[in-house]
Amino acid sequence: MASKPSKIQKTISRQQERIAAGDYYEAHQQLRTISSRYVKAQDWDAAIDVLYGGALALLKAGQGGSGGDLGLMLVDVLGKSERKVDGGTKGKLLTLLRTFPPNEPTKKRYVTEMIAWSASAGEYPHGDPELHHVAGTLYAEEAEPYDAERHLTLGTKDSAEILAKCEYEWYTQDESHTAPLYAARCIFPYLLTSNLRSANKAYLIFTSRLSSSNKSLMVQEVSSTSSDMRVYPSLPLLNFLGLLLLAVQRGSADLYKQLAKHYAPYVKEVGSWDDALATIGEMYFGIKIPRQGNPLFDMMGTMMGFGGASPKPRPKKVEAQVPPAEGLD
Repeated sequence: MASKPSKIQKTISRQQERIAAGDYYEAHQQLRTISSRYVKAQDWDAAIDVLYGGALALLKAGQGGSGGDLGLMLVDVLGKSERKVDGGTKGKLLTLLRTFPPNEPTKKRYVTEMIAWSASAGEYPHGDPELHHVAGTLYAEEAEPYDAERHLTLGTKDSAEILAKCEYEWYTQDESHTAPLYAARCIFPYLLTSNLRSANKAYLIFTSRLSSSNKSLMVQEVSSTSSDMRVYPSLPLLNFLGLLLLAVQRGSADLYKQLAKHYAPYVKEVGSWDDALATIGEMYFGIKIPRQGNPLFDMMGTMMGFGGASPKPRPKKVEAQVPPAEGLD
């Protein structure tokens, strides 16, 4: 039998008063005990309300560890109760996520558990796009590009703009000639997840920022009956990325092969694009290249830090040997 809403609200209000008085530990323990009691009775709605209200109050009070703990309990209850993804539940989870204090360690685990629940309880096997978008946006705002990439790549139609701007801000800390390396960090993952529209959008936003922020950068407008394109004489790899997107859009294997041959010396200098381009060749042009393992997973891991050794928190540069670009400050 479900508990009366008034009783639940009284419970939450009583603990909110404790939190307001600074009695964080006692409130946290009481909320854990009360919610566990509801879970044992399988009164899922009551458990969810208590955990959400308590977590929100603690997070607003700056108690990231205690609030995050209750947030994790909330996600666990969503799984145990087999609650499906819906607008109301997502709203609760995102409200908590936005309330976490900056750099709170519990937040990353909360995001991971939240996405995992949405993958198992919703229609998207890699997690709900809206949850990915908000998480990625927050990581971008906190200058955490690796985490931003992971989530914005699997986000909504609005995620490409956030990711492109994040990569551009990251690029501004590096040498001027490395611009294509940072552009590729949003273009390749979108192509590898069959999201050509977002790949094109990210390229357009990144290059537009590059041009507007570097007035001395030489840019040539090239037009044909079927397309218009900006060419950057001092950044051949950026031209390669633009032409790659055009080849994918047209589905032209011949154009792709010509690009791969013409730009091979520049791509070789980078040293880390080969797997991505091989996978793109298979996905879009049917060019079979024998490989072992799962190339898509391996490539995403390499590009975005999913696998292998953990990346440094915020490296200043993306290492590559690329000729200096003329006309960039």
